[in-house]
Amino acid sequence: MQELYQPSLTEPAAREKWAAHRVFNAKENSTKPKFYCLSMFPYPSGRLHMGHVRNYTIGDVRSRFKLLNGFNVLQPMGWDAFGMPAENAALKNGTAPAKWTYENIAYMRGQLQSLGFALDWEREIATCRPEYYRWEQLLFTKLFEKGIVYKKLGTVNWDPVDHTVLANEQVIDGRGWRSGALVEKREIPMYYFKITDYAEQLLADLDGLDWPEQVKTMQRNWIGKSRGMNVRFQVAADSREGLPENYADYIQVYTTRPDTLMGATYVAVAAEHPLAAAAAEKQPALQAFIAECKAGSVAEADMATMEKKGLPTGRFVINPLNGERLEVWVANYVLWGYGDGAVMAVPAHDERDFEFANKFGLPIKQVIELNEPQPYNPSVWHDWYGAKENTRLINSGEFNGLDFQAAFDAIAAKLQAASAGEPKTQYRLRDWGISRQRYWGCPIPIIHCECCGEVPVPAQDLPVVLPENVVPDGAGSPLAKMPEFYETKCPKCGGAAKRETDTMDTFMESSWYQFRYMSPRDDAHMVAPEAAAYWGQADQYIGGIEHAILHLLYARFFTKLMNEEGIVPVREPFKQLLTQGMVLAQTYYRDRADGGKEWFNPADVDLQLDDKGRPASAVLRADGQPVQIGGMEKMSKSKNNGVDPQTLIDTYGADTARLFMMFAAPPEQSLEWNDAAVEGAHRFLRRLWRTVYEFNQGGTAQAFSGSHNALAGSLQELRFKLHSTIAKVTDDYDRRQQFNTAVAAVMELLNQYDATAKSGALAETHGREVAQETLEAVLLLLWPIVPHICESLWGELREGGKVWETAWPKADPAALVQTEIEMMVQVNGKLRDKITVPAEADKAAIEAAALATAGAQKFMEGKAAKKIIVVPKRLVNIVV
Repeated sequence: MQELYQPSLTEPAAREKWAAHRVFNAKENSTKPKFYCLSMFPYPSGRLHMGHVRNYTIGDVRSRFKLLNGFNVLQPMGWDAFGMPAENAALKNGTAPAKWTYENIAYMRGQLQSLGFALDWEREIATCRPEYYRWEQLLFTKLFEKGIVYKKLGTVNWDPVDHTVLANEQVIDGRGWRSGALVEKREIPMYYFKITDYAEQLLADLDGLDWPEQVKTMQRNWIGKSRGMNVRFQVAADSREGLPENYADYIQVYTTRPDTLMGATYVAVAAEHPLAAAAAEKQPALQAFIAECKAGSVAEADMATMEKKGLPTGRFVINPLNGERLEVWVANYVLWGYGDGAVMAVPAHDERDFEFANKFGLPIKQVIELNEPQPYNPSVWHDWYGAKENTRLINSGEFNGLDFQAAFDAIAAKLQAASAGEPKTQYRLRDWGISRQRYWGCPIPIIHCECCGEVPVPAQDLPVVLPENVVPDGAGSPLAKMPEFYETKCPKCGGAAKRETDTMDTFMESSWYQFRYMSPRDDAHMVAPEAAAYWGQADQYIGGIEHAILHLLYARFFTKLMNEEGIVPVREPFKQLLTQGMVLAQTYYRDRADGGKEWFNPADVDLQLDDKGRPASAVLRADGQPVQIGGMEKMSKSKNNGVDPQTLIDTYGADTARLFMMFAAPPEQSLEWNDAAVEGAHRFLRRLWRTVYEFNQGGTAQAFSGSHNALAGSLQELRFKLHSTIAKVTDDYDRRQQFNTAVAAVMELLNQYDATAKSGALAETHGREVAQETLEAVLLLLWPIVPHICESLWGELREGGKVWETAWPKADPAALVQTEIEMMVQVNGKLRDKITVPAEADKAAIEAAALATAGAQKFMEGKAAKKIIVVPKRLVNIVV
């Protein structure tokens, strides 16, 4: 055995051994309980970042722990390989997105392998491969025929220079991020999934998931179930000019506060509303405002923060409860396509309407008050204005004095009787638009025929393969310029037809990949039936909280669709969810002359600490000049504060990176990067190696298997520590999933091992057997986190042994029963001595033993004890 720890030698050797024995290649083996551990797969951006390392180490710890506990473990890996970053890189580098993507996959695969993750590489998938997206296309065609997928006009951000749809985040100050052109709102035909049909299922099934409550709350809020009422405001007779012939003569709104209907003072409509268009025909100012609204963002988040603007139309509707005429305004905060594109405005009791009414001098009419009335101020908003609880109606005629629920029911009855409204349960969730006017994505398998309309591509003609030798120029989708791609024959009539050139939203690929891992090479089924029956769903899913809404919601939706098609036997994709915290690092910058900031990587900065170890000042190593310390922030390219995992691996080894990640913070909390802590992790691994090396110089022994009570005191104490550590670490890995405390417990065990060795107890009868037992357990307990070093040292302690063939250690019940305990002795709260007493000693015996110690007698200075406080099994405090 070599004397020094050299990860550059031991780590490749361990990985070669695992690969040769195919340790992590799962099989559908029903004789073992299964454990399917899945971490969110990465986008092949080119290099791993520390967030990847943390995410996949957490999954690896869980997988390796379950493997030693007798489970048949599946932990696969693949690549979320479609998407805009590849197109952007292609534009920048003049290369095909496919070439860029496959090169990145090859490099990142090597990085993942160098970290020693227990991954089943035989199941690797890449979503950009036709053998993967073929099944996605087949499911799409089936759902299209069933009506779950449909086509309609959708409002999008359109870049008139690049001729493409932009995501909301690609619109910066109203302009396209790449072209700088003013973005337009456009309505274009798009394909949608009817996810709204599943809103109630998606909501109800959250209750049965073992997920963080925060994530479930985020999903509930996104689905947004509300009980309210449709209310119809008749268009006044003098306000119908110019309306389409087929237009109903009312504006319908949905409101969750029908109790405030008597307080409505105007109605606001979206710019695209037919009444707005009719009113604008003779009003140039209104026409211009409508054009401005149509050019704005279509994102709800932007709507919430933008300046509220509006213009009156001069048209009126009638309040169905009291017959009042309410003017109709066009407002930029009302979205067409959400509900009926109209809202009733109650400025007295809705904060947005309150702001708008005060800005434009519109009436504010109070119709609710607290049961214990407070003054109402129409110029200052107070939260109780919008309250439902402990309130009653005023200024509402026959409804005065009613509370919220009573008013809701009474107003509903009156509206229904007049055919002017009815109760309705509504969801905030909207159907999922999956069309993208981009190249690097899964082709939508639809053929457009002038005679037959939209025809799904027949199953035997799938996949519709995306050509990969294409270099986009940024001006629209290349597919729309490639007759060799879009020119085809109609499958129904045989006539000339055109393929759809839009591609799918990349959330499509990540919504079902968890099932394809079960049988990734099956060319006859989307998921092999026997594999789907065996693996069922992922038992553990791990990923960032930033995916808590859309990705997880779409994956849940897709699972329900696949279940209904008989493809999988489950209705939910992930049994248990762990959302890991972010990796933070210090930021450094200098202010630029243009008002921006120039950010510097921590590796290029020398930091000075104050006497408490806190950052005090910093200089750029290149020029020796000061830089500003910006504080801890998430590692990112924008702040240039990322730490390259490859540098860490090359310097210290993969196990140091893994140990630091697991020890620095609980998995669900943010982790602050700390170079000193990385050094500390590496020192611990050197110490572990040295400890086994020194023991091994005396030859190995059989692990202790005799009677615990036959051992001498120090050896009993070490075995008590050993087996209590086994019990704690087992619970930390499994139930608690707190890996930092597991590491701390093993460190404490090694400290006691060292203390026992220094006392000479390991040289006593059975001493080396207890030492062997302890060190073997340490290696097994740490193998999930630092597998390379543990695999290597295990082969030294058990010549030729293999950790993966060994069972997880079990705590010996006899060793957990203490016959003696050590307690601290304090005098006036300061540690002065220690005592060892029988575990069953009573309070009087403990007090007597403490008073008899030399330390207590010295510091009591002959004084009598006023009080003696005994904290069981911990300490005695003598107060004089």
